[in-house]
Amino acid sequence: MQDILINWSPQETRVALVEHGAVQELHVERTLERGLVGNVYLGKVSRVLPGMQSAFIDIGLERTAFLHVADIVAPFTPGSRPTAQAPERDHRNSGAIVPIEKQVFEGQSLLVQVIKDPIGTKGARLSTQISIAGRLLVFLPQDNHVGVSQKIPLDQRESLRKRMQTLIDAAAAADSGGAVPANTGGFILRTNGEDSTDAELAEDIAYLRKTWSRIRDMSMRLPPMSLLHQDLSLLQRVLRDMTSEETQTIRIDSREQFDVLLKFGLEFMPQAAGKLQHYKGERPIFDLYSIDEEIAKALGRRVDLKSGGYLVVDQTEALTTVDVNTGGFVGARNFDDTIFKTNLEAAQAIARQLRLRNLGGIVIVDFIDMARDDHRAQVLAEFRKQLARDRVKTSAGAFSPLGLVEMTRKRTRESLAHMLCEPCAACGGQGIVKTARTAAYDVMREILREARQFTPREFRIVAAPQVIELLLDEESQHLAGLSDFIGKPISLQSEPAMGQGQFDIVLL
Repeated sequence: MQDILINWSPQETRVALVEHGAVQELHVERTLERGLVGNVYLGKVSRVLPGMQSAFIDIGLERTAFLHVADIVAPFTPGSRPTAQAPERDHRNSGAIVPIEKQVFEGQSLLVQVIKDPIGTKGARLSTQISIAGRLLVFLPQDNHVGVSQKIPLDQRESLRKRMQTLIDAAAAADSGGAVPANTGGFILRTNGEDSTDAELAEDIAYLRKTWSRIRDMSMRLPPMSLLHQDLSLLQRVLRDMTSEETQTIRIDSREQFDVLLKFGLEFMPQAAGKLQHYKGERPIFDLYSIDEEIAKALGRRVDLKSGGYLVVDQTEALTTVDVNTGGFVGARNFDDTIFKTNLEAAQAIARQLRLRNLGGIVIVDFIDMARDDHRAQVLAEFRKQLARDRVKTSAGAFSPLGLVEMTRKRTRESLAHMLCEPCAACGGQGIVKTARTAAYDVMREILREARQFTPREFRIVAAPQVIELLLDEESQHLAGLSDFIGKPISLQSEPAMGQGQFDIVLL
């Protein structure tokens, strides 16, 4: 069972998903930094890169967005009616996808949707396959496929698919005046639409078709780099995407936003709206489960386990590594059991940390080496079981010959650390700084270099207090020797605002 807590303020919305009393997921949306996933733009092709089989698309953001040839499906340009078709393929070459330079060209206007937010220095990832999510359905206007959520039992899918097809044909016939057109668009039935009535499904079909019609009309009227459709806010997506049968309550601490969300929920998601509650407690809502403390821990490298062991999580540009250590856990039986129990607990903790920190991409887990094959199998089974609870798609491999587990987790937005933190000004995000002695030697080398080019009356060193202290004490003899060698006096000035590796040489 799970509870959802919403902490709202004019500048920021924070949503915590709590399962069994522990925070599992945290979502943050800032008014000035709202995510872009799901937004539909009329983009303009700024550059085509045949060597990468991709193109850069200008959608009006600071950085151009990225479109790969695999994400091009039935390109739709203003003035033309979109067609329902599969990705263009060259049937003369074993069905290979047609090169991107033969599908798009510089200056072309293209209808695109954001499928990944900008992350770090990378721009947004785009697709020409538009999908519009509703309360019960997802509409695919360029596709005729009718699908059903994989989470719905297999024995019910075919009957639901036939039922959906009947409703879609009826709606299309009504729109066209009797005959069912060839291209009606595709739909996918979401998990929460399993028990919906025909009237509810028909209402969602009409709403999604109307939304697509508005997007298409705007694309023909507005100039390139225009926003045509914006996905729901985080508050609204709580009801649409995060609420499930396991959800007991959705508590929000703002009366005004509770009323707005309740009105939206009663209209589009009545089942989820019934779980909404206005939190009136005196304590801040996130204090109920010490969520702010959990956020602080999630921004650190070390994660302590209840047994005494711990994890070390390192996030880099290329991948994330997780190292498991026994720490202070000595066990009660033997060494093998101690390692097994630590790894078993770590498997649960790692899956939780991936969700809480929203870590995506490649993840390498270094469990403690286990001698027994059955222990390895049990740890891997537990790890995959915990990952299966994640709403984001994950895939975990077996133990490698080096005892590592490689896995991937779909990345669609910034991680928690990248969203809430920035690189350290002193170390540039490296996590380390030069020692005072290294900085002192850098200073003396720079003075020697400057002395060969300039002939000032005096050289003045401006550096951090630790560096100045070292030059006055242990390195004073070397500094005096340098002064004699260049034939110029050298003075020192301490600057507390400077980092230990920073310095300046002033020519007087």
